[in-house]
Amino acid sequence: MLRLIGYLFGMGAVLFFVAALGVAWYVGDVARDLPDYEVLSTYEPPVTTRIHASDGALMAEHARERRLYIPIQAVPDRVKAAFLSAEDKNFYQHNGLDYTGLVRAVITNVENFSSGKRLVGASTITQQVAKNFLLTSEQRFERKVREAILAFRIEQAYSKDRILELYLNEIFYGLNSYGIASAALTYFNKSVNELTLPEAAYLAALPKGPSNYHPYRKTDQAITRRNWVIDRMVENGYVKQADADSAKEQPLGVNPRIGGANLFASDYFAEEVRRQIIARYGEDALYEGGLSVRTTLDPQLQVKARRALQRGLMRYDVKQGYRGPVTNISVSGDWGIALSEVDPLRDLPEWRLAVVLDADDEKATVGLRPTRSASGKVSEERQTVALAGADMEWAYRVRTDGKASKVKTVAEILKPGDVVYVEEVAAGDDGKKHILRQLPQVQGAIAAIDPHTGRVLALVGGFSYAQSQFNRATQAMRQPGSSFKPFVYAAALDNGYSPASVVLDAPIQLVSGGELWQPKNYGGGSAGPSTLRLGIERSRNLMTVRLAKDMGMNLVAEYAERFGIYEDMLPVLAMSLGSGETTVLRMISAYAVLANGGKQIKPSLIDRIQDRYGKTIFKHEERTCDACTVTDWQNQQEPEVVDNREQVLDPMTAYQVTSMLEGVVTRGTAAGKVKLERPVAGKTGTTNEEKDAWFVGYTPDLVAGVFIGFDTPTPMGRGSTGGELAAPIFNEFMTAALEESLPVDFRVPPGLQLIPINRKTGMEAQPGEPDVIYESFKPGTGPADFFSVIGLEEYATGEEILNVSPQANRAIISGAGGLY
Repeated sequence: MLRLIGYLFGMGAVLFFVAALGVAWYVGDVARDLPDYEVLSTYEPPVTTRIHASDGALMAEHARERRLYIPIQAVPDRVKAAFLSAEDKNFYQHNGLDYTGLVRAVITNVENFSSGKRLVGASTITQQVAKNFLLTSEQRFERKVREAILAFRIEQAYSKDRILELYLNEIFYGLNSYGIASAALTYFNKSVNELTLPEAAYLAALPKGPSNYHPYRKTDQAITRRNWVIDRMVENGYVKQADADSAKEQPLGVNPRIGGANLFASDYFAEEVRRQIIARYGEDALYEGGLSVRTTLDPQLQVKARRALQRGLMRYDVKQGYRGPVTNISVSGDWGIALSEVDPLRDLPEWRLAVVLDADDEKATVGLRPTRSASGKVSEERQTVALAGADMEWAYRVRTDGKASKVKTVAEILKPGDVVYVEEVAAGDDGKKHILRQLPQVQGAIAAIDPHTGRVLALVGGFSYAQSQFNRATQAMRQPGSSFKPFVYAAALDNGYSPASVVLDAPIQLVSGGELWQPKNYGGGSAGPSTLRLGIERSRNLMTVRLAKDMGMNLVAEYAERFGIYEDMLPVLAMSLGSGETTVLRMISAYAVLANGGKQIKPSLIDRIQDRYGKTIFKHEERTCDACTVTDWQNQQEPEVVDNREQVLDPMTAYQVTSMLEGVVTRGTAAGKVKLERPVAGKTGTTNEEKDAWFVGYTPDLVAGVFIGFDTPTPMGRGSTGGELAAPIFNEFMTAALEESLPVDFRVPPGLQLIPINRKTGMEAQPGEPDVIYESFKPGTGPADFFSVIGLEEYATGEEILNVSPQANRAIISGAGGLY
């Protein structure tokens, strides 16, 4: 018996030794090509890039994996306790493998297997870190062995807190959120330290399978799993039973964040910033780099710009008539369900979709689109309102297939089943009413810039970003028309001309490339000899062409490129009238040079960019101030900001142009349209057949530009000029933007002298002479001693004119200055 026992023992020992060798060989073979766990020390997970307005408000987020990385010190103990209770209660005691948990899982799985229940795992948090960071999720025994080996090595190399930090920031929580910080924002719109006990418990329940505990599709399972986590927290001593019982009574309370732009009205601005970051750093940096971008956007100015542009586009659109409904649905049965399937424009909260239920001669009854909960459930409430015919007089002009016809009743405008937009507005005496709205077909853009820094404060690229993402402030290349003329005049004033120089305003015919070109003034006619001031105030095309011809288009092209309007301007005379194509952003940047005294600026939508570690990798401000960072005062002089920007225009020239553009607002093409009750300069612009309407203007400290036109250039109708369409939008925006600021005069450079001149002749005025204006002259210059007209000699000899009509001759003979 003893020999048998010894034999069996020997055989067992041999078998054990062989098995141990086999296990050791297998483990060694598996461990031979394990990933390097030391990469965890330099781990940089994909992190969300966040874009902020100038006041710090969150505008937008961009990520492939929506993640915000936070250190373990920023995670509250309650949140840690929830995850430890749900995933690994012995985390701070084991060395990578929880043997007690492993045995418990084996016993549980035997019972579950016999009863057909789901099998449970026994992975520790360390094992999950090894799997998520270094291995795949394949269900193989070899992977579990590799996972266990790595878990041992990770435990030896890193602290428990570091391992838990990696785990909490890496795992997927559903709804495209990765990491605990992102999950807290995604599910509850809260930071991690604001999470309540039931909220923390629900998030801790998600790593097992986010889709299994979806807050809306599987609400009961989610609550059950959350409550299970709360019970484990009680069992582990983290929570008192009374608090747990109270927490389990609460609903999930999920309040998901809305995607897209977070700051109202910032969509166009945020999208342009996104494009610029990709162009500067690439897509990976944007979607994975965790950049912190501080933009130049002023949220209040942005809202005011949006409102002014939308109102201006609607003013034009309603004059064209009513074009019909958004769509049609059946109103038999529950119309609310069918209407809820029609998606509204998410960035137009003032308007609501409604369906026409019935209509008679004087009014229509419409049902408002019911709201949806965060889960997508349609509200059971059905609200109806009346649309009075008296409030939709513009819609009695119905436009069908491009043709307009007049109707007499509301029933001829609106039919049952028509889906339309309505807006609730004030009706007097604190009452409310709903009126009919329609999306404009005409589009436009508005942008505003600080002329001293180049910071773009507001930028709206169309009526609605949800309707069209095309940004007409930065992407639309349009002809600026006469709004380009100030730069022709700036080139002239910088090269020997003065505001009192006289140019002939008379018909001109030129041959270019074998073709005859006959520019005309808007509205026809001509004024004869006129000063440069009168020419720009009245936006005289014929004068501008002669002026450009006299000084040479190469000079004009040089100045246009210097101001950043064009990159490579073709030096032909037609370009002097703004026939080239540029953008709203380029135009306001050019006008900013006039406003700031001739300093070149670089327009920027971004103030600063920081990487994931807070290091500044881009800063727009190029001015320097070495003494601005001192920590205490030791009787030193005030810090001086060194402005190292290039002077691209003589400050005196800049002021002369500004003074002339003030005349555009007070007496010229924008007179009566821009009424700010403060010094303001600007210029209208209208292209052939009224396809583009512009107004760009400025006060001493704010520049804004407006463009209106169809996306496919189409005539907008006679009278659709920059003064009629764009200037009122500029006026509305600037009135709102400057309502809390005091009027400021334009800064006059030292050395300029003001001399009274005759407005028409440009010669020095005599005492008591009528129609006198004080004009600014540079040192060494002044009014002409004798009357001289630029272009007169060529006109008289016929060198620039192929055929002169009697009407043209009479225009010259009766022109200002008494020319005969």
